[in-house]
Amino acid sequence: MCGIVGAVAKTNIVPALIEGLRRLEYRGYDSAGIALNNGRLHRLRTTGRVAELSKLADEQHFSGEVGIAHTRWATHGAPSERNAHPHFSGETPKVAVVHNGIIENHEVLRQRLQEAGFEFSSDTDTEVIAHLISSHLRENPDLFEAVCRSVGELRGAYAIAVMEEARPERLIVCRNGAPLLLGLGENGIYAASDASALLQVTRRMIYLEEGDVAELRQDGYRIVNCRYDGARAEVARAVQESELTNEAVELGPYAHFMQKEIFEQPGVVANTLEMVLNAQSISPRLFGTEAENIFKNTRSILILACGTSYHAGVVARYWLETVAGIPCNVEIASEYRYRNPAVGADTLIVGISQSGETADTLAALSYARSLGHRHSLAICNVAESALVRQTDLRFLTRAGPEIGVASTKAFTTQLAALMLLTMTLAKLNGKLSGESERRMIAALRHLPVALQHSLQVEPQVKAWAERFAGKRHALFLGRGMHYPIALEGALKLKEISYIHAEAYAAGELKHGPLALVDKDMPVVAIAPNDALLEKLKSNLQEVRARGGELYVFADADSHIQESEGVHVIRLAEHAGLLSPILHTIPLQLLAYHVALQKGTDVDKPRNLAKSVTVE
Repeated sequence: MCGIVGAVAKTNIVPALIEGLRRLEYRGYDSAGIALNNGRLHRLRTTGRVAELSKLADEQHFSGEVGIAHTRWATHGAPSERNAHPHFSGETPKVAVVHNGIIENHEVLRQRLQEAGFEFSSDTDTEVIAHLISSHLRENPDLFEAVCRSVGELRGAYAIAVMEEARPERLIVCRNGAPLLLGLGENGIYAASDASALLQVTRRMIYLEEGDVAELRQDGYRIVNCRYDGARAEVARAVQESELTNEAVELGPYAHFMQKEIFEQPGVVANTLEMVLNAQSISPRLFGTEAENIFKNTRSILILACGTSYHAGVVARYWLETVAGIPCNVEIASEYRYRNPAVGADTLIVGISQSGETADTLAALSYARSLGHRHSLAICNVAESALVRQTDLRFLTRAGPEIGVASTKAFTTQLAALMLLTMTLAKLNGKLSGESERRMIAALRHLPVALQHSLQVEPQVKAWAERFAGKRHALFLGRGMHYPIALEGALKLKEISYIHAEAYAAGELKHGPLALVDKDMPVVAIAPNDALLEKLKSNLQEVRARGGELYVFADADSHIQESEGVHVIRLAEHAGLLSPILHTIPLQLLAYHVALQKGTDVDKPRNLAKSVTVE
């Protein structure tokens, strides 16, 4: 959840650390801090954003060649300066630590360390790491060895960067379950949670693997894998040229990253579908070399995901069962991992995650394998992520970096990928004729254009947003495969405008939610021209009869008329099975413009972070 940056260089690293934090702020923004080792450890911390930390660093002429920095999303301990990283240990601070993740056994370790005489000045689990390393330094003066021993005692998912006052020429980093990579620059060696943080200094990256501990010096690095069994071996990790660009992680002409990412959707969906748009047929090899053999033996699908990715999975359930004729179950990952579900040997596990580092999804996938599920597929936006590395098959969504905390383009590219999965399985199962395949490929080719048309409703949505800004609650309705789109629309509004919003399958309205409807409860309905339209119209009449005000996103030919208390925005076309993707766009725009009206922090909503790497 947090973001960390470290550097050992031949020049002043403070600008690089601050810029790295700025690019990682989507991972957490409750507080920020930086520490330098100039023969003595010096630290700056603030409960403000990275911009405030930058100002403090300028005012104090902060400068050095070895340092670590951190932007925090609070787990243990409220946002405060005493809980902000870096954390120190030692009577005359000898060790400085920054940490992303969670230490599950921190209470036991804290008690042991307190009994050993260590005094705690924060409420964080991170301070336990600092004192634990310091305790091992008492037995062995080598920091690298002390970190390896400490890693053997820590339980949880984490990435750590450590400095020792006595040895200012080096930095030690390690990862276990949380992302961490090295950057090889001309003037030094860097480490960060995300490649975007290091593009300013290098594009040559090394992605650390589970159990890796790395020593960074000005002139080089070494990596040792320290596993729980005590075995250690120096390892070589591949150097990769990052495909990210600075332009991809900068705002450009847009006011917010969320706005930018909404308007990028036609392009990134086209990128995701590129291999299909130029083809005449669908190939299982889109998902990996072993996909055809695995798919032919697949009799059911289990989708594991959280949040927005879960909503994508629910849409896919409609597609998979309707088009491919394959039973599909969709589970919230954090719930699945604590159940004892029945296992089908021929079930394909599909994990969906934008980052590929979502702790609950990774844990649920591991749990599924432990139960006996043999094969798994990752649908993910990050090629080097833990999710991609842990599955048999994979599909990369090619959305590019998504900085806004509220997911937009990741969602639509996930849906595009899931439609490809549906078509592939349908074809292998004899459920997709040649003519149907050609027709669906043609619809996919048109999808980026259709998405561009959907964006054109923005002026009308903006006018609606003015009416929403003063509301405290909202209700979202959908039917069939548009019900999960209603769920996603409600989630977007909650995330960035802080308006309490709930979504229901429209047929459930009279089974309880109708009691909420009055003139102060706007009701948003998704009304495509599909087989359920007439039933949805009846549900809308129920709302109107109770004095509720309706805001309807309809297709051009849905035949829903504007009237008093009924506002209608029409999309340019109906996209059939792809309709959920098109109807997502105006709901994203509605949330965005309502948030603008309310003056909330669109890209960094309160209490949230982008990549949920803790349970």
